Amino acid sequence: MGGKSDKRFDLIIVGSGPGGYVAAIRAAQLGLSVACVEAEALGGVCLNVGCIPTKALLTSALIVNEVQDGEKHGIISKDITFDLGPAQVRSREVADQMRKGVGHLFKKNKVTHVEGFGRLKGEGKVEVEEAKGNKRTIEASHIIVATGSRPRDLPGLEIDEDRVWSSTGALMQATAPQTLLIVGAGAIGMEFADVYASFGTEVTIIEALDRILPLEDAEVSQLMERIYSKRGMEIRTGARFQNATVGSNSVEVAFTDKKGELHTRVVDYVLSAVGRVPNAEDIGLEAAGVEVDSHGFISVDEVMRTSVPGIWAIGDVAGNQLLAHKATHEGIVCVEHIAGQGHGAVDYSNVPNCTYCHPEVASVGLTEEEARDQGHDVEIGKFPWIGVGRAVAAGHTEGFIKVIRDKKYSEVLGAHIVGPHATELIAEFVIGRHLESTVEELEKAMHPHPTLSEGVSEAALAALGRPIHI
Repeated sequence: MGGKSDKRFDLIIVGSGPGGYVAAIRAAQLGLSVACVEAEALGGVCLNVGCIPTKALLTSALIVNEVQDGEKHGIISKDITFDLGPAQVRSREVADQMRKGVGHLFKKNKVTHVEGFGRLKGEGKVEVEEAKGNKRTIEASHIIVATGSRPRDLPGLEIDEDRVWSSTGALMQATAPQTLLIVGAGAIGMEFADVYASFGTEVTIIEALDRILPLEDAEVSQLMERIYSKRGMEIRTGARFQNATVGSNSVEVAFTDKKGELHTRVVDYVLSAVGRVPNAEDIGLEAAGVEVDSHGFISVDEVMRTSVPGIWAIGDVAGNQLLAHKATHEGIVCVEHIAGQGHGAVDYSNVPNCTYCHPEVASVGLTEEEARDQGHDVEIGKFPWIGVGRAVAAGHTEGFIKVIRDKKYSEVLGAHIVGPHATELIAEFVIGRHLESTVEELEKAMHPHPTLSEGVSEAALAALGRPIHI
């Protein structure tokens, strides 16, 4: 799109993350003329400094761990060393490849990429401020806000990407430091703890809540704490950050433990992984009359409509789970309703959670505690990987699959996996819950042998009280 003249589209999407770019492509498939406004690299946080490069680093970390344990596989090597630098370079190459792929998909589907920062101006208008400060206005019948989120600053621990990193800073390091303290033991904190510990960093994790991975089932959290502690990481739960003194070569961090006693650690770097906040400022929401909730997220209905007709919002900026796959589904639901071909809403009760550390963690639905608190009469099936031949053959037997079954209808209320390829296997439970399958149906579907998927069948049987291989 050249020049400064106004142009009209059927749909303008502000933001090109996994919600925005997928929405743009689906809208184009439905015959709409689409513009996607993006101030930075196509693909948003997820593709450029989030999901994709992080998983590239985690893959490298897994290989490091495998090589360290390689003698039993016949890999005999002396004086082997590990270097984060090449792994970091590879992670950027992966992100660049995926970003270029989004650009190719835009061209293939005739989506107009408008470079610049987009602001709502009301009456179907979006003002685009280009990098050099030039401004122009484009118009559309519908506008989707898909501006995502950013790391949250903790008071007293402001992110500078020098000594105090966000996940972005943690991705950009060419060398593994001697010491690293991570504030927050959610998915981001746990993943980077895995990466840096694998490359030789002494890692300390502090978490304000009473367990790591606090959104997961309690048994999952307990097992992961044991595994990480066994790997030499110091984990402090119930620990509250107090303050940090940033020096030229180190950071001194003070925190209190469960008993309220004060502790200090002097480390090379700190990673702040305490959640994210929506990118809802300076994008024209107030001027356009778009309502936000008390936490700053855009308020939407079940099909992603905002309080203003013709303006929609998807992804992190619209709240609920701040996950890429949730944003993608919201984008598709949203544009199909815009095009008059809506097929329902997003099922927020069936959004899988995935943590790509080693071993992997994945879940969907209710935890055991949540199921009992909601009054369900439950039966728990738990099957260990040591009982699955493929896991034993691969040498990855830490963890389990846990199924929470409602006794009345045999509904799969929740599923929780710790272990090899957990983030892939959880999709079987997501599909099962989507199709309203019973635990019996999951078990009766034949699973190939020898595969990790047999663990799904065995866990289903365990929830019925009759596992075979334990």
